[in-house]
Amino acid sequence: MPLNDNRIDARDWSLLAVLSILWGGSFFFNSAALRELPPFTLVLLRVALGAAILLPLLRMQGINFPKGLAGWKPFVAIGLLNNVIPFSLIVIGQTFIPSGLASILNATTPLFTVLVMTAAKEEALQVRRVAGVALGLVGVIILRGWGVESRAGQGLGILLCLGGAFSYGLAALAARRLLKDSPPLGTATFQLMASTVMMAIVAGAMEQPWRLPMPGVGTWLAVLGLASLSTALAYIVFFQILLRSGATNVMLVTLLIPVTAILLGWLVLGEPISAREIAGATVIGSALLVIDGRAVRMLQRVA
Repeated sequence: MPLNDNRIDARDWSLLAVLSILWGGSFFFNSAALRELPPFTLVLLRVALGAAILLPLLRMQGINFPKGLAGWKPFVAIGLLNNVIPFSLIVIGQTFIPSGLASILNATTPLFTVLVMTAAKEEALQVRRVAGVALGLVGVIILRGWGVESRAGQGLGILLCLGGAFSYGLAALAARRLLKDSPPLGTATFQLMASTVMMAIVAGAMEQPWRLPMPGVGTWLAVLGLASLSTALAYIVFFQILLRSGATNVMLVTLLIPVTAILLGWLVLGEPISAREIAGATVIGSALLVIDGRAVRMLQRVA
């Protein structure tokens, strides 16, 4: 799989913006669905319905299923690290902390990815990238604000969300090493199918979903939005960027998610944008330019 972890072209910047909208909605959908569904059951529904949505597309494209246990092993690993563990940790974490704080903690994913890739000797540690990610995280904190009301179990919720971000970093490493020739649609579908089997075991043992009361219409709409937009469609876009621009670059989407959430609130709901939010978005934009390398090269040419 040809990867370029140093540059992102205009197409992939556009795809990152789309992905930030799709994944940004997951925090809203999670918050809405958790009112009536326990965490593991929600994750099970998310991956199962996401896989069901993608299966017809898979058949239309004529993509064959993996052969035997050896063929499924990479997708089980990716499903575990990219779906089962982070989805579960973040959803449970959101029962202790607000979605805004969860999205801030999720923005640490690029930093974990850089560290994991460096530790695994997959990428050289670049000061520019670390500085850019750290600057972007500062921008996210400025944009969303760090001040949240203290809740019981808030510390645990923070640790759980950070664990989810770390798992995403491990998933990026696994995807780089294991997914060499798999098309994005196939990768998205097969990892969700593997995740569905794993989550059925976990949810069945921990929560027994068949004993739960039937959720209301609003909860089902949130689950469908989570499965179709924030999972099925999002992972097609995710693996397309991963294939073209590399593991570290695709994780930059977590820095963009809070920005798109603010912009959507302004465009769709007419919510005002504060000076703090503008400052935070500006810092994030500057960080992305530093990470991309264009700003550094421009300064070097001027100097």
